Amino acid sequence: MSLFRHIAILGGGASGVILALHLLRDPNARVRVSLVEPSSRLGRGLAYGTSCDEHVLNVPASNMSAFANAPDGFWGWLKQRALVAGDDRFVFVPRRLYGDYLGDLLAEHANDHRLTIVVDRAVDLQPTTLGVDIALSSGSRLPADLAILATGHDHRSHSPAHLEIAPGSAADTTFDPDAAVLILGTGLSMVDAWLTLKSRGHRGPITALSRHGLLPREHTKPSKLKLDDVPVGGSPLALLRWFRASVTRNAGNWREIVDGLRPCSQAIWRAWSPSSRRAFLHHLRPRWNVHRHRLPASVHERLIAAIAAGELTVDAGRIETMVRDGDRIRIDLLTNAGLESRTVDRIYDCTGFTIDVEQSSNLLLRALLARGLVRPDALRIGLDVTAKCEVIDRDGNASSRLLAIGPLTRGAFFEIEAVPDIRVQAAQLATRINASINSSHDAAIGRTRFASAPFFATR
Repeated sequence: MSLFRHIAILGGGASGVILALHLLRDPNARVRVSLVEPSSRLGRGLAYGTSCDEHVLNVPASNMSAFANAPDGFWGWLKQRALVAGDDRFVFVPRRLYGDYLGDLLAEHANDHRLTIVVDRAVDLQPTTLGVDIALSSGSRLPADLAILATGHDHRSHSPAHLEIAPGSAADTTFDPDAAVLILGTGLSMVDAWLTLKSRGHRGPITALSRHGLLPREHTKPSKLKLDDVPVGGSPLALLRWFRASVTRNAGNWREIVDGLRPCSQAIWRAWSPSSRRAFLHHLRPRWNVHRHRLPASVHERLIAAIAAGELTVDAGRIETMVRDGDRIRIDLLTNAGLESRTVDRIYDCTGFTIDVEQSSNLLLRALLARGLVRPDALRIGLDVTAKCEVIDRDGNASSRLLAIGPLTRGAFFEIEAVPDIRVQAAQLATRINASINSSHDAAIGRTRFASAPFFATR
């Protein structure tokens, strides 16, 4: 007797594709996967959908395999195609290549009857007795035993006037190369926007603005550091004190401490109370981000040179008001020097994930939130999920039919946006799903029908 359970992955960016690859990795796994994505360019999403070769990975190629237990995957793919030279694995290749890599891995399953690509958009979902019923934008419906939300990052304007736009969006049309540009945010997304403008030949003034005006630091080659005394369970302030003392003991080499913390970061986050997490986000996250999410040295050197030459200005402050002024935008900006008015031609929103998930532009998330099938996490930076990635509804009930993966789960896991973290989450989730299927198969032997039990034993 053969029993296959149908898994619908809603979103075909990096998170969704990596999960599909893990589910299908075992050729004997009794699973059917429907990957639902409106774009035919699977595995891209916001990060890897760029066509600008100046947008490079912010993680060395040696640490970007889709499978943590096969760490040479991406490096071997690059070498096989002569896309890198030499044996130095501490290289940062164009991000579009990683999208190509995921696409090639998925293409290996082109003749796998267990995989179906659904070129459509999920807009709503209804739990049923035996699973879920998914509504698609085409008007079709897709029944499945289990649905997994893998919608990735979201973009939505933060200002009431909606005058800022997302880089690369439909609103990001060509404009005067001498125009004045304001970029909200000074992190990695700002660097992407700046690199894109320069690749287009932009000559006008570019200003990047954030609350603290902090820029990402640069990568250097890693060295090993064993961290046995990480204060998991302490307060954010205790962690900061420990961090500073560790850097001092390590002769000022903060990169080793930051990189050594990575395997512990989710445990630290989950041990904190909601108030401690909120305090970290408000007070420490900007400084953590610029040390944790770093730039390749070559990009960092170019960025610093542009600032020195006056091509890019970095300010600390916040916008008080912004209004349309003819074809331009007038802003009132509060900095340490006081309140000043400026006029710019375009504003790019590169502020990161401070978005309130209830303001999402994703139709599926909005529908699920409106009907109470999901709820925001305590910080409203993602969906509320259990440690097993089960979404939690408005009444606090964990679902056995609806799960989430990737950036949507940042409220529970925080460090869940980079491939090295997502691939571990995907592997764990795939293992639980396939184990559940095998358990159901064993229980069904000798019966003509399996019971409508929850897909996961949630407790």
